[in-house]
Amino acid sequence: MPANASPPPSSRPAPASPLHAAVADDFLAVNRTIMDQLASRIPLVETIGQYIIESGGKRLRPLLVLLAARSLGYAGDRHITLATLVEFMHTSTLLHDDVVDESHMRRGKATANDAWGNAPSVLVGDFLYSRSFQMMVEVGSMRIMDVLSRATCTIAEGEVQQLTNVGNPDTDETAYFETIQGKTAMLFEAASHSGAILADASPDQEAALQHYGRYLGLAFQLIDDLLDYQGDAEAMGKNVGDDLAEGKPTLPLIQAMAAGSPAQRSLVRQAIRQGGLDHLDEVLAIVRDTGALDYTRTRAEEMADKALAQLDALPESPFRDSMAELARLAVDRQN
Repeated sequence: MPANASPPPSSRPAPASPLHAAVADDFLAVNRTIMDQLASRIPLVETIGQYIIESGGKRLRPLLVLLAARSLGYAGDRHITLATLVEFMHTSTLLHDDVVDESHMRRGKATANDAWGNAPSVLVGDFLYSRSFQMMVEVGSMRIMDVLSRATCTIAEGEVQQLTNVGNPDTDETAYFETIQGKTAMLFEAASHSGAILADASPDQEAALQHYGRYLGLAFQLIDDLLDYQGDAEAMGKNVGDDLAEGKPTLPLIQAMAAGSPAQRSLVRQAIRQGGLDHLDEVLAIVRDTGALDYTRTRAEEMADKALAQLDALPESPFRDSMAELARLAVDRQN
């Protein structure tokens, strides 16, 4: 796709789902605000920004902001800006991650770096980060700015930690959870936490929503890592074995090495060190035969149960019901 290509239509909303029903109007307002905030005097910024924003994501993080705020009775409109900026933070990390991982496909489409090159993708990611901080100022809460600015540092550290773990078969489960807490769960946590702050939550409710987001994010990442070894490529929009190809020691591999025979352990270690897909079939058999996939799913279910338990601190409402369903979806999904 050439750099001067016209941007895709900006009126196309992100697909809604039953999870969005409780905040359907808010969700439409977030979609409109996303497109408004993508405006730039540089056409390429809008082109790439709209391409990645409209590429089929679930918009879970902005949804968490909306549900958290509404679950506590928030009746203003700043949650729309807050949800939008959280989505921009997430989208910027996708642009940067695809460059770091040298990815060519995301959600069944060419990545932005594949279509336009690494430099434009990184710079547009920087634009989206910068725009998100402009919107933080509009929200007007120093506590929310503190939560989100700390989150950006933690996310960056998580990404660096993941990079240092690549090709390292000695990465253990503790290091793995530290990594996914930083690179994935932190933004889930910040989304639900900031929504609670915006709604003037009580200390107990604020802590509950913060921890709900954390456990939900961990459950989602665990299932992502599981699906890399047993998912459907078409449904996922990426290839099975991508993590192995990049030499990432995720929990299915870590557990396979812990539970496998010496020969199985040796083969998995070699596959992690080398990267690539030369041993994909053997590794797929090992993670299945050692129970590593079942183990990973069990850990994901534990995190989802912990997320559900946090909702006891909230009053009954359709918003709380949607958050409960989201926790269940985290472990039942196929993409």
